[in-house]
Amino acid sequence: YHEEVGQLHAAAQQDWMCEWDVLRKTGKTLKQHLELTVANFVELRSLAPDLPIIPVIQGWTSVSYFQCVDMFDKAGVDLTKEPLVGVGSICRRPRLDLPVMLLADLARAGIRIHAFGFKKAGLKIAHKSVVSADSLAWSYGGRHERGCSESHQRENNCMRHALWWRQDLLDHITDAQRRCP
Repeated sequence: YHEEVGQLHAAAQQDWMCEWDVLRKTGKTLKQHLELTVANFVELRSLAPDLPIIPVIQGWTSVSYFQCVDMFDKAGVDLTKEPLVGVGSICRRPRLDLPVMLLADLARAGIRIHAFGFKKAGLKIAHKSVVSADSLAWSYGGRHERGCSESHQRENNCMRHALWWRQDLLDHITDAQRRCP
């Protein structure tokens, strides 16, 4: 992509998710998933130091996320010097309190956060802690909406729908900022 398309802003490393159902499937421990995540980034950085590959912090509790931060540090990666750091395993949580507090703690530690798959409701609360975020929600919701033109039957790959969803999210964040500056 970097050579043939160009303008690669960032690519995330492969991280090892830490949700309990994922740990059961791999048969590995949470600590092993953290170690594999860090090792993957270190290897990628050594193979292609010129590419903008971002590290990803993994964990399940605040303690385990900060263990991952420490593992990066011990591997010679200062996450506070990285332009962007992904935070994984925050998207499928039934409650927002832990991810919101975690993102705030990581931001206070000087880490510039990209929140993977974080819910709109969470971004309304944690927007000050996050530099960027992505979501499958616009596409997932679009699968159930009729297409806006004859060129497509559903909205899950529609640029107009994606831009509408993005603006709706930004409006929600702006409203949250007005209510709680």
